[in-house]
Amino acid sequence: MGDDGDKNKLKITGKTVEGPVSKHINRRISRLITLAILESGIQVSPNTISWSSLILTGIACIVIIKGSLVIGGILVQLASIIDGVDGELARARGMASKRGAFLDTMLDRYADIIIYTGIILYLVNNTTINTYIILVFILALSGDLLVSYLHSKGTELANIHPSIIGPLDSIASRDVRLFVIAITLLLTIPLVGLILVSILSHIYVVVKSYYLYKIL
Repeated sequence: MGDDGDKNKLKITGKTVEGPVSKHINRRISRLITLAILESGIQVSPNTISWSSLILTGIACIVIIKGSLVIGGILVQLASIIDGVDGELARARGMASKRGAFLDTMLDRYADIIIYTGIILYLVNNTTINTYIILVFILALSGDLLVSYLHSKGTELANIHPSIIGPLDSIASRDVRLFVIAITLLLTIPLVGLILVSILSHIYVVVKSYYLYKIL
């Protein structure tokens, strides 16, 4: 398939279920990046893009720990955008595979852990850590991972993505969670970001689990 075919395919291929941030913000930018790769003929693999997103997240973590929250917030959102390029590129070039999807999923989980770790270490270095802050960190990280687990098991067992079952569609999808973290970092209130992720993710998991349980 030539570049024109790749670009045309890119226009009609995408995830069947997308969060609002991905749909209205991230995807607009990631597609420009993917098109630039296709037009330039750069032979970069989707897996390389996946690893690049993780590396960018690692840099964001280091920057956050050092106290540069605004830059950290920009990098977190940029990593979220780059994370959409691997799938777009794979679909456009006919390289989509279960192995690639699995790698992307696992790297995303590590990226999420890295981001929350960066925030809690920043708080350790710059605030008085108490039981409340530790609890918020645990709830944010566990909520983040539980959303991903719910999506995985729900799709496997019910053959339908949990985000489209019942109310609260995509209020805690990964693009939303990362956007919340990015914005609160830009506003230099990372603890608020952890609180919001905790609330959104656990409410989402409880509600979606209820409706998924009814279907099963």
